[in-house]
Amino acid sequence: MPNYKKISDRVEELKIDNPRNNNTGLRWINIVNAGKQEINYLRKNYNFDLMHLRSIAASVLAQRPLVFKAEGYLFLILHFPAIKDGKIVSGEVDFFVGHNFLVTVHNNNLPALGRFFDYGKKDPNSLLSFSSESSAVLLYEILGRLIDDCYRLLDNNSVEINKVEDLIFSGDQKTAVEKILLLRRNIINIRKIMQNHKNILKELTTMNSSLVDKTAIKKYYDSLVDDSKRLWETLDNQKEMIEVLNNTNESLLNDQMNSIMKTLTVFSVILYPLTLLAGVFGMNAVYMPFVKHENGFWMILGVMVTCGLVMFMFFKKKRWI
Repeated sequence: MPNYKKISDRVEELKIDNPRNNNTGLRWINIVNAGKQEINYLRKNYNFDLMHLRSIAASVLAQRPLVFKAEGYLFLILHFPAIKDGKIVSGEVDFFVGHNFLVTVHNNNLPALGRFFDYGKKDPNSLLSFSSESSAVLLYEILGRLIDDCYRLLDNNSVEINKVEDLIFSGDQKTAVEKILLLRRNIINIRKIMQNHKNILKELTTMNSSLVDKTAIKKYYDSLVDDSKRLWETLDNQKEMIEVLNNTNESLLNDQMNSIMKTLTVFSVILYPLTLLAGVFGMNAVYMPFVKHENGFWMILGVMVTCGLVMFMFFKKKRWI
């Protein structure tokens, strides 16, 4: 494709060039698992701060999101939730945004970003940024795709929450415990990853672009702020739902345990006097009643059974069993 160029195994370039514009076009450089060679490539072709270049190394994971306005470009570090082995982990994306270029650096653990790059390769004309060739608009599109993918994860959580509810009320509380713990951890991880997005996106609404009206940029990024708020509200609802289900499951488990302990206690109390009688009649004393009678065994057994039945009927009347 004339608009696409594979620079190396880890570096790809997509050129978004609208022939109707007199601009030089917009270049999107996508880098996966940046190492020493990729950092040298960026140093050679762009005037990026060395500290920012070091922070994009594949072995380095930033602990918090960042927006830094450097000379001639904007540097961003953002985190998005990703699934790895059924668990939610943090996927980092680093952005260098400047006039007529945008560089994304990531570890290839966010499939939505890779899918959007492939979509741009196949049909760059369908991109919103094609008409203006603005890196600010392209950044908006990328962030929009990544946030939309977050909704997919939340939808998966909702499906799992419904499954947990069915397990709880079908009596399978033990299986529900494991799923509840996994869901709680995933929801907490997503909240930790997404908690600062709203503030970062608000900062982006103040971006300036020579290619796009500032009002349009604010409109674009305001919509991302609204999406971030809706995500957070959904996470709050899911957190409350899983806490309620966890409390319900624990109550049912405690009720089952209490019922078992009550049953065991009742039978222990019933068996205790029978054990006492058996011990007494086993002493072989000289004047032990029933012992020397020809039907002594059955008489003693009858006394024990009668005693047990009386106690059982007493507990039954009290509705203890």
